Amino acid sequence: MRPPFSAAQFFQVFAAYNTALWPAVLALWLASVATVLALVRGRPSDRWLAGLLAVLWAWGGVAYHAAFFSRINPAARLFAALFVIEALVFLRMAGAGTLRFGWGRSPRHLLAAALLVCALAYPGLAVASGHPYPATPTFGVPCPTTLFTGGLLLAARPRVPRWPVVVPVVWSAIGGSAALLLGVTPDLMLFPAGAALAVYAFRPA
Repeated sequence: MRPPFSAAQFFQVFAAYNTALWPAVLALWLASVATVLALVRGRPSDRWLAGLLAVLWAWGGVAYHAAFFSRINPAARLFAALFVIEALVFLRMAGAGTLRFGWGRSPRHLLAAALLVCALAYPGLAVASGHPYPATPTFGVPCPTTLFTGGLLLAARPRVPRWPVVVPVVWSAIGGSAALLLGVTPDLMLFPAGAALAVYAFRPA
C-alpha cells in the first residue's frame, strides 16, 4: 500500500524538523550515547534508562508526529497518541522501578548492541543511503527511537515486560515499510528488531 504522501514530501518534513529542532535533537543523542556507555560499563540507573525511553517516545509523538508529520499524513495524529501512551508506560515503570537492565555477552546482548549502535549511528546511515542533511531522518524520530528501545529492552532482566513491547513491535512493521517504499535503508533493521522483541517478551517463561 502506497503512503498518502510523496517521497519528496516525506523528506521535506525531516528538513523542517531538523532545521527547527536540531539543538534538542543533538541533546537527545548525547544523552542516549551517555546512557548506553553507562549500561555497557555496568553502571546503569534503571530509573534513568526507563525515564529516557519515556522522553524519547513523548518526543517522537509530540515533536515529530503531531508537530511535523501530521502536515502530510492524517494518521500521524493516531501515531502521536500511541507514542505518548508508550511514553506514559515507560514513565510509570521509571517511577515504580519495575524495569531493570543488565549487560552481558549472550546472543541477546549482541543483538541489543547491534540495535543500539544502529540507532545511534542512524543519522549517518541515513545520509549514506542517499538522503543528504537536513532532509534526512535523524535521532529522535520514530524509527531510530524504536531501534534504540529494542536495544535497551533486549538488555532488560530477567526478561522484558510485555506491555512496553507492543507499540515498538507495531511500529517496527509500520516504520520498516519506509525502507521498502521510500528508500530509507537503515529502517530494514526494524524487522529483526521487532521480531526479536516479540520473541523475547512473549516466549514461555
